Amino acid sequence: MKYYLGLGGNIGDTKKILRKALEMIEQKGLGRVVIKSGLYETEPKGGPKQRCYLNAAVVVESGLGPDKMMSGLIEVEEELGRKRNPSITNAPRTIDLDILMADAIIVNAPELCIPHPRMAGRNFALEPLAEIAPEAVHPVLKKRVCDLLLGSGDRAQVKKTGERL
Repeated sequence: MKYYLGLGGNIGDTKKILRKALEMIEQKGLGRVVIKSGLYETEPKGGPKQRCYLNAAVVVESGLGPDKMMSGLIEVEEELGRKRNPSITNAPRTIDLDILMADAIIVNAPELCIPHPRMAGRNFALEPLAEIAPEAVHPVLKKRVCDLLLGSGDRAQVKKTGERL
């Protein structure tokens, strides 16, 4: 199965943390990273005052089902210092790993939704994903990623840094 993952963070040495997350995904047997986007600097969306995020997207080939993949990604986040605070929406974080899409799979459960329910309106997810998988089709909206980006309506600044993940 192909997983399209979104990565981001804004605490610590974010480039190093994002790269370490990819190593850990492979080391833990979650899958093999086959495509990586460049790095994008993005404005924070809501939440407390905080610095800009670095975001990226990757394609991971894996034999794991969505539940096992998500629990593995949460484990990676925690090992890289992610501290969840449910009382603060859009809080700063060392790392955020999201399953944006997984082939044509649709999961709609309280603990996991695939495709990611807010990705179609978030340029910080769509820009890097469009770089590596512009023709991938959102299984619910039935639109290509490149078309979702064109019609997202998100006006937040997303700037390619010129660096690779």
